Amino acid sequence: MSLSLAVIIPTYGRKEVLERLLRWLGHQTRLPHEVIISAPDETHVPDVETRFPVRRLYGPPSLTAQRNRALDYALGRFDIIAFLDDDLIPATDYMERVARALEDNPDWAVVMGGIVRDGASTKGISWEEGIAIIREAEAGGEVDMRVFDMVGAQGNNMSMRSSVIGDLRFDERLVLYGWQEDIDFTYQLGRRGRVVSLPSIRSVHLGVKSGRVSGVRFGYSQVANPVYLFRKGTMPGDFAFKLMARTIIANIVRSIRPEFYVDRRGRLRGNLIALGHLLRGRIEPEYILEI
Repeated sequence: MSLSLAVIIPTYGRKEVLERLLRWLGHQTRLPHEVIISAPDETHVPDVETRFPVRRLYGPPSLTAQRNRALDYALGRFDIIAFLDDDLIPATDYMERVARALEDNPDWAVVMGGIVRDGASTKGISWEEGIAIIREAEAGGEVDMRVFDMVGAQGNNMSMRSSVIGDLRFDERLVLYGWQEDIDFTYQLGRRGRVVSLPSIRSVHLGVKSGRVSGVRFGYSQVANPVYLFRKGTMPGDFAFKLMARTIIANIVRSIRPEFYVDRRGRLRGNLIALGHLLRGRIEPEYILEI
């Protein structure tokens, strides 16, 4: 059975990046039935001709709210919903492999692809370099067909079966950048079906640095959001602890000689504010709106 597939792209302040992605999606071996762009307003969205219908939805600029706005539109219209970051370059067979995976495995709820190269942990990858990387991967030899069960999926490239979502939505208490809103959402979907990672569904994440929140705000979320999700019951304790420990240690060590593209000292300050709130028994994801 052929399932209909829609792509949702939340975006903020990256009009040129989004335009390149929309043009690139026209090379898919299986075109999406529709691409849904969720943005604050029309100034964030390019006017570009595409090989597929594009729906533009506008509203408050918070990642979870933008995801939910698009979900409310897509549910009931499409069988598969694929979330992509605007700075992702999917392989040309990405949609075809996503659809085939969910068509062939009715017990799978969420499918996450494999990132060939991730610019989020570096200064970033240019569009031209990203295209070269994904083309080299496509021209390579054998494709890795392994399947890995996951706690949750990464929001930059995750696809899900619409029928398992129901009334579940992204938690809008995780404001602005979100941070772990993807794990929160897909961990809950994991109670309704398998959450898997397939390296055969390949992409490159450019890691564009524009359109992000401040270092202090992000640093606060690095601690506050995992604590909140652990208490909520949508993030395992060991996962939350390792996530916080890894980020805090990285911010401490790299604050000595910070990378020019990361506000390490701002993040560390945000970490410390959150830890202080945790010790006082008051830690809320929404506090970043007061920073």
